[in-house]
Amino acid sequence: MRKNPNSLSAKAVQKFKKNTSGLLSFVYICICAFIAVFCYVLSPDSSNNANQMHLEIHSKKPGFETLMLEIPTKNEQSYFSFLLSGKKTPNIEIPLSDYRIQNDSLFVKTIENNGIETVYTQSQFDHPLHSYIYQKKYYFGTDRYGRDLLSRILIGTRISFFIGFIAVFISLLIGVSVGAVAGYFGGKVDTFIMWLINITWSIPTLLLVIAITLALGKGFWQVFIAVGLTMWVEVARVVRGQILSTKKQQYVEAAKALGFSDFRIIFRHILPNIMAPIIVISAANFAGAILIESGLSFLGIGAQPPTPSWGGIIKDHYNYIILGKPYLAIIPGVAIMSLVMAFMLIGNTLRDALDVKSNS
Repeated sequence: MRKNPNSLSAKAVQKFKKNTSGLLSFVYICICAFIAVFCYVLSPDSSNNANQMHLEIHSKKPGFETLMLEIPTKNEQSYFSFLLSGKKTPNIEIPLSDYRIQNDSLFVKTIENNGIETVYTQSQFDHPLHSYIYQKKYYFGTDRYGRDLLSRILIGTRISFFIGFIAVFISLLIGVSVGAVAGYFGGKVDTFIMWLINITWSIPTLLLVIAITLALGKGFWQVFIAVGLTMWVEVARVVRGQILSTKKQQYVEAAKALGFSDFRIIFRHILPNIMAPIIVISAANFAGAILIESGLSFLGIGAQPPTPSWGGIIKDHYNYIILGKPYLAIIPGVAIMSLVMAFMLIGNTLRDALDVKSNS
């Protein structure tokens, strides 16, 4: 069945495509989503949480290069496990200042040992000795612990991106249900739910998130749940307001006359017709969730080390701004800003594209 080019949905898609900022934001979000899923495949340091430390090369500038000796280790794990959490036993990397190969022996001078030579023999390796030495480049430099900053940023994308999805999912699950019940049934039910919404609304969001996080404990999933439990009130208010005006429409009265259940009328007839404002507020909540998680990680109650979080990376390096190495905090800051801006722009674009009056 061919789609009617004059339908409201087709006009909304056409209007969305004409908005350059919205289209670019959508492409950028898709790229971030790809990075979030395949971050360990794309990261130069594919160890779990990109946590290979080389203190002897800490806080190096972007583009820093060094000789590296890579000693293979046995890493038997499935591809799915690698995709989910990186290499469990990554290859051992040793930064070198110099090396020489003589006969079947490899003589290396590590940066850590101040030029003292260490000897490796061919019997310790399966391939020619020179194949284990290469020039490694740190495109974003190294952090205060000598870890690859680019890898930490890429893996941190997963934290920021997934918290948006989970928080928005929780907020939609609670907010749509509560708002729909309040708006459709009205009366004492509406009064009680609005009282609950106003109580929750009056508590500062960050304070409420901190309280829930401390109650659930510090950790990865606890932050996701805490953020989601604080964002449902906005969704509930929007859904309630939309249903209050929509339940008086003729198609709702017709559904009641046909004897349909209240559950079916709400979720099969009313909600599909008020999805536009819900989609817009979901995009805004996605951006808000990323900011809240970054703030929690900066305060030390978000994702816990060594899990890479953009807010946590800023926390570890904000004092480097006055120590001549501001890029250690600026790079994750730009990452947060760009992803939040992309969701805000796509939210504004969706608002304009889904506006029924402008599409009619």
